Amino acid sequence: MEFGLEQEQQLIRREIRALCEQFGDNYWREKDQYHEYPTAFFDAFADGGWCGLTIPTAYGGEGYGIQEAALVQQEVARSGAAMAGTSVTSHHVFSTAPLVEFGNEAHRERYLPQIARGDVQVCTGVTEPNAGLDTSRIETTATRNGSEYVIDGQKIWTSKAQHADVIMLLARTTPREESNRFGGLSLFFTEFNADSPSIEVNEIAKAGRGASDSNEVWFDGARIPAADRIGEEGEGFRYLLEFANSERIALAACSIGTGQRAIEKAAAYANERVVFGNPIGSYQAIQHPLADSWSKLEQAELMLRKAAWSYDANENCGGIANAVKLRASEDALEACERAIRVHGGMGYAKEYDVERYWRELMINVLAPISNEMVKNYLATHELGLPRSY
Repeated sequence: MEFGLEQEQQLIRREIRALCEQFGDNYWREKDQYHEYPTAFFDAFADGGWCGLTIPTAYGGEGYGIQEAALVQQEVARSGAAMAGTSVTSHHVFSTAPLVEFGNEAHRERYLPQIARGDVQVCTGVTEPNAGLDTSRIETTATRNGSEYVIDGQKIWTSKAQHADVIMLLARTTPREESNRFGGLSLFFTEFNADSPSIEVNEIAKAGRGASDSNEVWFDGARIPAADRIGEEGEGFRYLLEFANSERIALAACSIGTGQRAIEKAAAYANERVVFGNPIGSYQAIQHPLADSWSKLEQAELMLRKAAWSYDANENCGGIANAVKLRASEDALEACERAIRVHGGMGYAKEYDVERYWRELMINVLAPISNEMVKNYLATHELGLPRSY
């Protein structure tokens, strides 16, 4: 078994690192503080051709797999961009997958080349305030009216809606009581305009990712072309489920990169900070937590490589994808807390950045599926235990 990266993957990592070096902690700290969208970073990312990383070459993309996509997300996070940086780039890498797999040719041609060039921003509208993790209970409706659908309802935690040009939207086309639990849901990939009179977008004030907006979105009679529906009506949840594992893997990559950055910063500080005549890094109370976190993140990275390889090989990777999301998010969050403790009082100061990493990583134990639900999945699907919900 080969554990090293292939030559092309090593090149991808070097190029992403070189790009991200132009946007260090100072850049991301300022964007976080003033809640400014990282336009310069996104433009550089797009100019480098990274927006089309997993889009097929026939549509102007690079045609890489989840292994390469996860590597890019890990390195973006590790640069100090943390979850803010991956939030503004991951939709281009992962949210296009249902369109690539299940969209018709005209639909793909309409959007994929623009996305690959970075000419448009992508957001996703799935989560709703009254549904939570039970996607079968979403209430946003898409009512067919000739060659259009009329959209009514509310989405929440829609990242980048302030800047998005297109949206991947899940809506109910058949009432829940008239279909099976997850039937009657349809998936759309269509234009999105936050300034439209039939759409209202309000940003949610949140603890982390100040550089990437999260929003509540209301649709009131918004009209979208029926041609922008992905695949068959009523099959949207199945299409989404096909790519849930890639989302788990992507989140794990972001967590690992951020956790590694936190440990690197803590180790550098521990080498410089002198207390009682010695660098604090010489004391085992400082050394052991950092060493422990370093080892946990190394293990998580190996698990990430396995999950991404399994996904690209079309293997059944639900267990490993959920497991690495669980382990990476918990271990990375712990690493960030330990980095804050190593910095002492200065860990609470924004100028040292470790508190920002911690704030940004907290969301990863909660979303897109909570770690408690991940454990339920592993217990029922991997251990054969009875379902409790």
